[in-house]
Amino acid sequence: MPIPGTPAPSRAELVDHLVRTRIAGDVATPRENNLSHYRQLSNGNRNYWLGLELGDRWKDEQDVLAVMAERAGVNDDPGYRYGQDTIDPELTVAALDRLAGRLRKAAEGRQRVLLATGHPGGLLDVHRATAVALRAAGCEIVVIPDGLQTDEGYVMQFADVAVLEHGASLWHTHSGEPMRAILTGLEREGRPLPDLVVADHGWAGYAGQHGVDSVGYADCNDPALFLAEAEGTVQVTVPLDDHVVSPRHYDPMTAYLLEQAGLAQDPSGVGETATPVA
Repeated sequence: MPIPGTPAPSRAELVDHLVRTRIAGDVATPRENNLSHYRQLSNGNRNYWLGLELGDRWKDEQDVLAVMAERAGVNDDPGYRYGQDTIDPELTVAALDRLAGRLRKAAEGRQRVLLATGHPGGLLDVHRATAVALRAAGCEIVVIPDGLQTDEGYVMQFADVAVLEHGASLWHTHSGEPMRAILTGLEREGRPLPDLVVADHGWAGYAGQHGVDSVGYADCNDPALFLAEAEGTVQVTVPLDDHVVSPRHYDPMTAYLLEQAGLAQDPSGVGETATPVA
C-alpha cells in the first residue's frame, strides 16, 4: 500500500517532482509523435478519438495544437516540428486540483464511482488508491458485470479498477469499446450507471460521450480528451506522461490529489480510512 505511507507534497514540491521524474516538464514524447497524432485525429482516424464523437469540429490540426498548448502546455509554435515536447507542470497541478474538487463532490454525495485504465503499466495504482480512498469515504465502487469482452480481449476488474485482459496479461488500450461494454452491461442488467467515471483514454472518452460525468488523465500525444474537456464532454483532463520509468513516481501526485480532495489516507499505513469530508 504505497499511498498511505507517502506524505502529500506541497504544490511547489509536487511541481518539482513532476519535472524531475518527467511526468511533466520535458517529457519523453517527441514532438513529431505529438503532431502526427494531432493530424490523425483531424483527419478523422477514430483510433485517435478515444471513444468520443468529434464530428468535423476539429478538422484543422492547428486548432488541435492550440488547445494542446493551452491545456497541456506543449510548444505552441506550429513551425516546431522535431525534438523534445513539453507538458506544463503548473497545468498538471491545476488539473489535479479540479479533479480533486470532483472527487470531493463524489465523496460528499456517496456517489457510485467506476475507475478504469487503458494504461495499467503506469496508472493502475493511481486509480486503485483513488478507489480505496473513495470507498473509505462512503462511495460505492461500481462492480462491473461478468463476462464482458471486446475484439481486443476480456474486460476485467482488478483492485477495483476496470482493465482489459488479453492472453493472461493486462492490456494497453486506447479504445472506448471496453467502457461501452461495461455501460451496456450495466444497462442490460438494469443497474444504474456510475455517477462518476475516473479513467483515462477511451475509457474516459466513451463515458463522457455517453453522458456520464467523466474525468481522466491523458498524455500530450492523446489530444481527444483535452478537446472533450474544452467542449464540456469530459469534466477534467489531467495532462501527464502516462507511462514513466517507474509507476512509483506517481505516488506523490496521487497523495497530493487525495489530500486536496479531503480523502487523504492514514499516513501510518495502518488501515485505509480517509479523512472525513466536511
